Amino acid sequence: MLHLDKKHDPRRNAFLIEKFSHHKGNLKTAIQETDELFDSLSNTAISGVMHSGSNINRFPFLFKKLGLGLVRSIATVAAHTPLTPYKTIADSREEVYPEWKPMLDDEYKQLQKEIHRKVNILDCGAIGDGLTDNTDAFKKAIGHGRVKVIVPEGVFITKGIRLPSWTCLVGEGKGKSTIKLSDSAPKGMRLVTNSNHWRGNHHISVEALSLDWNIERLGDVQKTSTWGNHSSCLTYANVTCGWVKNVEGINPGLHCFDVSSTFYDYSGDGYRARGGSQYVWLDRLNGYGFGDDGITTHHSDNIFISNCHMSDPSGRAHAKGFSNSNGIEVDDGSRNVWLVHNSTTRCFGGVEVKAHHTSSAGNNVQIVGHLSVNDNRSYNFRHIGHHKEADPDSKTASNIRATKIISINPVDTELYKGSTPRAMVVSAYKNVVINQFTIIGDQEYDYRGNPVVAVQYKARNITLNSVSIRGFHSAGADIKIFGGKQHADQIALRNIYVEDSAPHAIDIGQGVAKIAVENIKALSTSGTYAIKAVHPPAELKGIYTEGYRLPAFINGKEYRTFS
Repeated sequence: MLHLDKKHDPRRNAFLIEKFSHHKGNLKTAIQETDELFDSLSNTAISGVMHSGSNINRFPFLFKKLGLGLVRSIATVAAHTPLTPYKTIADSREEVYPEWKPMLDDEYKQLQKEIHRKVNILDCGAIGDGLTDNTDAFKKAIGHGRVKVIVPEGVFITKGIRLPSWTCLVGEGKGKSTIKLSDSAPKGMRLVTNSNHWRGNHHISVEALSLDWNIERLGDVQKTSTWGNHSSCLTYANVTCGWVKNVEGINPGLHCFDVSSTFYDYSGDGYRARGGSQYVWLDRLNGYGFGDDGITTHHSDNIFISNCHMSDPSGRAHAKGFSNSNGIEVDDGSRNVWLVHNSTTRCFGGVEVKAHHTSSAGNNVQIVGHLSVNDNRSYNFRHIGHHKEADPDSKTASNIRATKIISINPVDTELYKGSTPRAMVVSAYKNVVINQFTIIGDQEYDYRGNPVVAVQYKARNITLNSVSIRGFHSAGADIKIFGGKQHADQIALRNIYVEDSAPHAIDIGQGVAKIAVENIKALSTSGTYAIKAVHPPAELKGIYTEGYRLPAFINGKEYRTFS
């Protein structure tokens, strides 16, 4: 099995994803197929989620012609309005990015033009000996912005760094230039953040650094974070046009990297916080030892996360054994988020798209190429508090697309002892398309009769296409569509390939009526039923099975053949 350590070079992710994927071929074609499947879903336009019209040509004009004050005003109003989903672009080199990225690239060039000073932190009296407090040196170097601050090799101690607009903070690379929190810094300190969370900032870049939150200074405390978006290595709160590139986050009390609003908002499903960030690109990041999540987003729009690797959380922001520590989390109120060629390992969730029950859910998320190794739940899509029959339906949990993703051996974890391993869970979300999903289990691992993929708890309009599963001998079912009073429905399972895996390839529960099962190839040496269903599926065709005791058990009747 593949092992990724915390220093794994995430630039290798695209290669590894292609190597382990059962589904070969052109990535651009695969993305187009995903988009076509998504467009074919019924009721795709969920009320209150999207609106017509595009912002893509207006954004640079706002900055360059109208001025920052008006931009802030518009951004504040827009925090409570829907967004247009941008397209996903795959160019001739199979580079994948959101439609708005070229605009952000232009803004990065504008940032370089606005830099009036270049300052080496040593020239301001800093000493990178891992002992000297350099807080004043950083303040002197940064000034009021329009500056590129160079951090040479060494370990530079500080009580925290605040970056104004038009600022670049640049080191010599991960593991070479390290900024570390002082032993006297309080628990709630953010190591690096923007200078004004209330009014907001813009055009800030942090590059080629290691950020050490110095968790050792806290000793053996029960909880390593305080509240809100504090206690992280890097926090962008109310930032427009931000970049974080080639940076390492080390042992934060809360998050390695948080793209956030001024405050988190828990005023209810359908509401979002003011002061969210927008147009932020995180690239080539490593993070580990995080108390909660490696990378997280809150109440922010148009976020691009690429070529990153998050691993080995401490989970110490939570009670022991109940740690929802995810590698990458698209959390409360986040919209238009792209995850491209990232990797996660030994986390609770590899990728989690979610919300707390008193907040809006992550919406319009696109995952292209993700590698999850030994995470407890490789891909976890849920809106807490909107699962049970008596719970209200989620107003905002909708619109997820995933293309060419990998799950390798999901396992039990000490982070969340009661959580059973899953390659994917979809709960309460509507309009989800998973295309080209490769799932590889460990034949010797004890999955204790649990399903590998679970679609459950009021999930609607879910398409699983081109899914390959193998190696889950001790699981209960490879794909389980849960029934009951809060059953999932409007499900399409197409082009599913199962080889030498669970006793049941597909298990469909009570009350699931609107389900299509098409082009299934299930091969086993000791399986029971390839397809098990309480009710006859609305569509059942193209089924080939081999090695199961019987091909199907449907509506209480055993089937030896499919007509």
